[in-house]
Amino acid sequence: METLKISNVSEILKLLKKRKIDNFDLYTVIAQDHKTNEILMVAYANDEAIRKTFETGKIHYFSTSRKELWLKGETSGHFQYVREIYIDCDGDAILYKIEQIGAACHTGNRSCFFRKIEYKT
Repeated sequence: METLKISNVSEILKLLKKRKIDNFDLYTVIAQDHKTNEILMVAYANDEAIRKTFETGKIHYFSTSRKELWLKGETSGHFQYVREIYIDCDGDAILYKIEQIGAACHTGNRSCFFRKIEYKT
């Protein structure tokens, strides 16, 4: 495990690669429960969302459908608090290990990954 000592948000933004999604420059974000390691959701963040997350400790995303910054839990009360931050080897995804209050999914499920697909090979 490699640990990067980051003193400001600009340093982490330099390590990340943006992707063009719906004409926005965004980062892929994975939210994972910091105790159980359950994947709770995948979303996007822009520079402002990353900065606000670092400033507040509450996870911010960028909504591609609403085209705006989004504080997870602002309307539902289901906040996400960052506990650890990882970036992948290519810098094209960020993993937030979080403390989830209530449901992560807008459907009311704890995780957005509640639909299992069974297949036969």
